Amino acid sequence: MKQLIECVPNFSEGRDPQVIQQITDAISAVEGVSLLDVDPGKATNRTVVTFVGEPAAVIEGAFQGIKKACEVIDMRTHTGEHPRMGATDVCPLIPIAGISMEETAEWARRLGERVGRELNLPIYLYEAAASSPQRQNLADIRAGEYEGFAEKILKPEWKPDFGPAEFNAKSGATVIGARDFLVAYNVNLNTTSVRRANSVAFDVREKGRVLNDPATGKPLKGPDGEPLRQDGWLKSVKGIGWFIEEYGIAQVSMNLTNIRETPLHIAFEACCKSAEQRGMRVTGSELVGLVPLSVMLDAGRHFLHKQQRSSGVSEAELIKIAVKTMGLDELGPFDPQRKIIEYNLAANDKNNAKRLINKDLRDFADVTASESPAPGGGSISAYVGALGAALATMVANLSSHKRGWDAQWESFSQAAETGQRLKDALLRAVDEDTDAFNKVMDAFGMPKATPEEKAARKAAIEAATKGAIEVPQRVMRLSFEAFPLIKQMAEHGNPNSVSDAGVGALCVRAAVHGAAMNVRINTAGLEDKAYAEAANAEAIRLAEAADQWERDIMALVSARI
Repeated sequence: MKQLIECVPNFSEGRDPQVIQQITDAISAVEGVSLLDVDPGKATNRTVVTFVGEPAAVIEGAFQGIKKACEVIDMRTHTGEHPRMGATDVCPLIPIAGISMEETAEWARRLGERVGRELNLPIYLYEAAASSPQRQNLADIRAGEYEGFAEKILKPEWKPDFGPAEFNAKSGATVIGARDFLVAYNVNLNTTSVRRANSVAFDVREKGRVLNDPATGKPLKGPDGEPLRQDGWLKSVKGIGWFIEEYGIAQVSMNLTNIRETPLHIAFEACCKSAEQRGMRVTGSELVGLVPLSVMLDAGRHFLHKQQRSSGVSEAELIKIAVKTMGLDELGPFDPQRKIIEYNLAANDKNNAKRLINKDLRDFADVTASESPAPGGGSISAYVGALGAALATMVANLSSHKRGWDAQWESFSQAAETGQRLKDALLRAVDEDTDAFNKVMDAFGMPKATPEEKAARKAAIEAATKGAIEVPQRVMRLSFEAFPLIKQMAEHGNPNSVSDAGVGALCVRAAVHGAAMNVRINTAGLEDKAYAEAANAEAIRLAEAADQWERDIMALVSARI
């Protein structure tokens, strides 16, 4: 697996598109960097940029972005609603795939050292890359902001980790680090009062609020002299209230620093609860930057469950429910292809348009019918299996919504979620089968002039052939896994759709048999006879068992028709 990290630098310019363009051009010019999102804010006068790639490329892109920001942004004239301390205010690195947090933190240190040395910029490390526990929290480092930094940097405890310990009036200072995925999230209120927005923020954020003496209104202090606090409702949430002149509303601006501990939908509902208790109403919300797909899917499922509706629907429907419930499109359109990381990466993948599952039905049938050997029986088996699982899912969803069956909605919802999982996995296998076939052809095309080349070619063919066996094996197992679901729907599902369950059983049986044939034909040329024997035995066993499942289901279907 490739090592992938995400970088989300925040630049202190959100109003001048030419300045922003110069910075993003510097980043995207680095080979190996995929620029995913550029999110400027006029009121905050701040732009959040998101890009991903392998570590070395991302570090180079981050350096070039910071360098250009030093050239084109002058902090002496900067104003905005958001706390900030430099032209590049903060530059976090986030591990995405194949890399640990410790490794990511080391890349952050390398970036910090280079920026401090080459750009003569004071650099502070935070979160996982922090040089001491006192510097882990971004808010602590940034306290006093740009205006107070000339005095702060002279204090021994605030000597920079890299770069000069002197105030850079034009560019300020930059905080670089490594952290978990953070969701920047703003909730819109039907008020213009920053004080009331702050009251909601203090309710929900983890650090809560400072307790005041009712008689004097001054902060209460504990034995250690520190202010006493009342904890907020949500873990791993930072938040403040502010007024956004551009929209004419106050917002609760939050950073969700651990979305496993406090998911997006929980933060939204906590703000709704607090606002209602204080005589206000949440009117919508906005995401700053990108989010993982799982965040939106979890939110969609949560809100469907609250409605006692099946959550076994498509990704697109779950996202739609999440967007509409949280009002993520109130201040502007919410484009999943741009705002969701996985979709954004796929959109930037040049090979994505060639994927079979992105073709319409006619194009898929036409390319299958062409003289090309792929897609062939393996891809078709996977697709037929996906259709069988989809039919079972349809029956589950219809049953969940059937009048008079309200008490059973949750069990049918769980069944539909299972069907969606199987359907999606089988759809992925449509292209995986063709990809595996192409790897076999590539291996056969390797040079074989020397003994070394012949040995390398032989090993590559063996490895690629096993890969071409593993895909139909997975199709067999996934398709076979759909039988209990289909039987459940044929026996207990909506009686008006029992024939659909029957067709699903026929599709799944065809998928198991088709994939089994692909396994058996690909094992014929393997050198590893033990592997081939085990794969063939499983293929025969599952094909025979599929016949029995189909007979049992069709008997149930016939009895109910």
